[in-house]
Amino acid sequence: MNARKHKPIVGISIGDINGIGVEVTLKALADARVYKSFTPLIYGHGKALIFYRKLMNLEDFNFTQIRSVEEIQHRKINVINVTEECPEIIPGVETQEAGKLALEALRSAVEDLKSGKIQGLVTAPVNKNNINTAELPFVGHTEFITQAVGAKDSLMMMVSDDLRVGLVTGHIPLAKVTEALTKERVLQKTNTFLKSLKEDFGIDKPKIAILGVNPHAGEEGLLGSEEEEILKPAIREMKDKNNYVFGPYPADGFFGMMHQKRFDGVLAMYHDQGLIPFKSMAFSTGVNFTAGLPVVRTSPDHGTAYNIAGKNMADEGSMRAALHLASDIVSQHEAEEVEA
Repeated sequence: MNARKHKPIVGISIGDINGIGVEVTLKALADARVYKSFTPLIYGHGKALIFYRKLMNLEDFNFTQIRSVEEIQHRKINVINVTEECPEIIPGVETQEAGKLALEALRSAVEDLKSGKIQGLVTAPVNKNNINTAELPFVGHTEFITQAVGAKDSLMMMVSDDLRVGLVTGHIPLAKVTEALTKERVLQKTNTFLKSLKEDFGIDKPKIAILGVNPHAGEEGLLGSEEEEILKPAIREMKDKNNYVFGPYPADGFFGMMHQKRFDGVLAMYHDQGLIPFKSMAFSTGVNFTAGLPVVRTSPDHGTAYNIAGKNMADEGSMRAALHLASDIVSQHEAEEVEA
């Protein structure tokens, strides 16, 4: 395999320009050391960057506007205008126009990701209210990109330096969690998790902890039957195939005793079960990674944060970590290809 002539290109879909997405992107990229190993390409609009550059007094922040990836300039920050006009920027205010720009930025970036023109994608936060359309009900980035690339399944994984949490169910109402929880689904998500830990993170023999869904992991069926009927049979099947999969563990005691330090990954049954402890431990450095896709996608682990938008208060740590993780996983994949 021939060595790459230039650094990989990591795209950034700018998200809602009235939230903190542009701010954290500019802050993260203001230090050129952040993109030492990749070339950044922002999908959005140059006027939005100029607006926030002025607001934050980042006079030294420079970027190059291009019309397509073919015009990319390495060692520089590149921007593609995904719409002719930039909507009015009103920090902290939800507008339909900002939602349209966010969706177009995401669509454009995903198309270039699918075609291999860019090697990774970091998605800045969007507002699900203003990005939704009658033609496109938008549940979340994970679901949108999974469908766009034609993947059968994916796994929402939260990643920090010392913690990786995967979710069996994602953006669904809590009342529907047990209905969606099947042995087949648990096996599917566990296998996706194991594969990702090996291929994306380079862990040869990953160990995964499975959390219970009920209080006290069901108390042997006293507080719920899911552990006995679904989780334990799934765990036995994974162990029979020589996988290091353990549990089910009561979620409260598991994190309370810091048992996550003994594992390479923790599989939670539903959104808040995994994200509350994760964000409690790694809110400013956590990253959302979509495992199981033929492409690399990460995002910061926060939302649009309208309440602090435009106030130069947003912490760029999670966006910086998302950029680094996307670049690291791209490099991991390329190293594996060279070895193969």
